[in-house]
Amino acid sequence: MSETNPKILIVEARFYEDVADALVAGATKVIEDAGMEAVRVPVPGVFEVPAAVRRAWATGKFDGCVTLGCVIRGETDHYDHICREVSRTLMDQTVDHVMPHGFGILTCENRDQAWERADVVQRDIGGRAAEACLRMIEVEEQFSSKSIRF
Repeated sequence: MSETNPKILIVEARFYEDVADALVAGATKVIEDAGMEAVRVPVPGVFEVPAAVRRAWATGKFDGCVTLGCVIRGETDHYDHICREVSRTLMDQTVDHVMPHGFGILTCENRDQAWERADVVQRDIGGRAAEACLRMIEVEEQFSSKSIRF
């Protein structure tokens, strides 16, 4: 982790703005409560999240990443393609670039499900994603320490 002012990247899909706002509120609180800085990068929708993550992560300015957004099932198979491809690409980036990552992209059947999961009073998936990111930073530090012996 950076010696000064640790930064966590939040890439947020803004397609469902009320859901995105709730997800970001939860994530930001967890990050700031941990004494870190949340740097928000809004993108139009979930499809754009992986490209923004890749570009931002390549700068070397971030200690971790939280991805937030929502996909709600419609009448076509578009939902399935977006969910599968975005999830796979983010997992590949997480592993390939040793990127501590908290995944907070909701995949829901309807708006009620999305709101329940995003709302900080109910499920707080944004906060949970940030907690996952912070834990993975700890894991990275544990394995990069020279004091670890196997």
